[in-house]
Amino acid sequence: MSRALAWLGGRLGFPRRALHLRGASPADADSFARLHAEGFHIAWDSAEFERLLADPLARAFLATAGAGGPAVGFVLFKGVRPETEILSVAVARARRGEGIGRKLLERGFSLLAAEGFRTVFLEVEDGNASALRLYEHLGFREIARRRDYYRTATGASATAIVMRRDIA
Repeated sequence: MSRALAWLGGRLGFPRRALHLRGASPADADSFARLHAEGFHIAWDSAEFERLLADPLARAFLATAGAGGPAVGFVLFKGVRPETEILSVAVARARRGEGIGRKLLERGFSLLAAEGFRTVFLEVEDGNASALRLYEHLGFREIARRRDYYRTATGASATAIVMRRDIA
């Protein structure tokens, strides 16, 4: 469903299904790959997500449209206590702007802190304004830059901003 149709449905009184957040497993690899392909021009495939989701050092959370509904977002972390890194965050194009990414990250931070993680790192493309706003809103601060770290959809090089946030 397009964002415009979703907005219209909400205006006409057809509410979206309640957001459901849960831990993810290798069985969710296809959903992760589909969402990742919507948000990144170099997408990871299902086999890559299956491998990552099976890794004991990874923690992942999935947002669905209602319990048992279709996947609408995910976050994937990997690390060794006390530090972890956000490997990827993606939200379905039609559901962006609803706070799903923020809710996934906040849930992840809470559960990771309870497991003894204290610090979260990430890299984000310098030109990704919406992601930068989200991360800054959540308390991340820039600690470094990596020139030529990414390739844009046109093949041009792009800088990665390395960010950090303490969660406990």
